[in-house]
Amino acid sequence: MAAQGRPSINKRQKEQARRDQQKQKEVQRAERRAQRSTEPRDPSGEDPDIAGIVPGPQPPPEDES
Repeated sequence: MAAQGRPSINKRQKEQARRDQQKQKEVQRAERRAQRSTEPRDPSGEDPDIAGIVPGPQPPPEDES
């Protein structure tokens, strides 16, 4: 049987790649946090995705025919 190679070196390279990726992710998270803190917020505090929606039954759409 042939040896698989140098598992300790392969493992070390894999762990180093994993650490590098984690560092990159942490840098990206920090950039997003910084960007979020500098973005202007809506002074009304209302979510722009649901602004103007009235709860309850909605009026029927008007026919334009």
